[in-house]
Amino acid sequence: MITSRFAGAAALAVLLLAAPAAAQRTATPTRIISLSPTATEDLFAVGAGKQVVAVDNQSDYPPNAPKTKLSGYTPNAEAVAAYKPDLVVVSFDGNHIVEALGKLKIPVLVEPTASTLAQAYEQIEQLGKATGHSSNAGSVVAGMKAKIAAIVARVPHFNPPLTVYHELEPDLYSVTSKTFIGRIYTMLGLKDIADAADKTGSGYPQLSAEYVISSDPKLIVLADTICCGQTVARLDKRPGWKNITAVADGGVLAVNDDIASRWGPRVVDFVQQVANKIESRGK
Repeated sequence: MITSRFAGAAALAVLLLAAPAAAQRTATPTRIISLSPTATEDLFAVGAGKQVVAVDNQSDYPPNAPKTKLSGYTPNAEAVAAYKPDLVVVSFDGNHIVEALGKLKIPVLVEPTASTLAQAYEQIEQLGKATGHSSNAGSVVAGMKAKIAAIVARVPHFNPPLTVYHELEPDLYSVTSKTFIGRIYTMLGLKDIADAADKTGSGYPQLSAEYVISSDPKLIVLADTICCGQTVARLDKRPGWKNITAVADGGVLAVNDDIASRWGPRVVDFVQQVANKIESRGK
């Protein structure tokens, strides 16, 4: 099953109850807590890092972020309040944290899982505005847009399109083109093999080994290299997988799990890595 690592991405609904509270602030926050790894990356990217006093236990980038034992999945209001924050950023309303912190008069800004690049850009700009760094945020977004546009413009498009299998975990959960990562694959001219298997429309179907093998993807992206130690060598040892085109002739891309599961500024790195692999398939 999908682990807590993807709880935010798999959520069907996210409450935005606290956004107005943050928007109504008149003073620039100086004690920010981030309970979202993506928000942490965004905050530091826009220049608000010095205002961040604590981040959750999954926020491992940038390295100088003040990582704590605070949980973003099951946050505890008292533990958060102990840091005396004047703004808390979350990706979803775990443990009804919005209401709990509201009772303590602590503003909360909810930045839910982005499903498009446009939403990711909006969140960066919103965090910039909320922290007094609107100009920096605008520059970050402009830079991301320019770099991604340049990558997309030069990446080769194949006819028929190259097929791709994105692996979230070794139990073969994947993503479809309806998801944030899936839309990036579409943008790069790839066809997602998981689309036809998503009978429930969740965007995160669990595939079977037989399905992946029969689909014969030309590109495989392993987004479970850190969590689960997956490598090209391990794929080759899975029964029947060594005959898949991507495995047989260098079409496997092993990526950092975090870069492939977050929607902050480092998404540019992910787009570039995928584009590089696509280019290598045309040589």
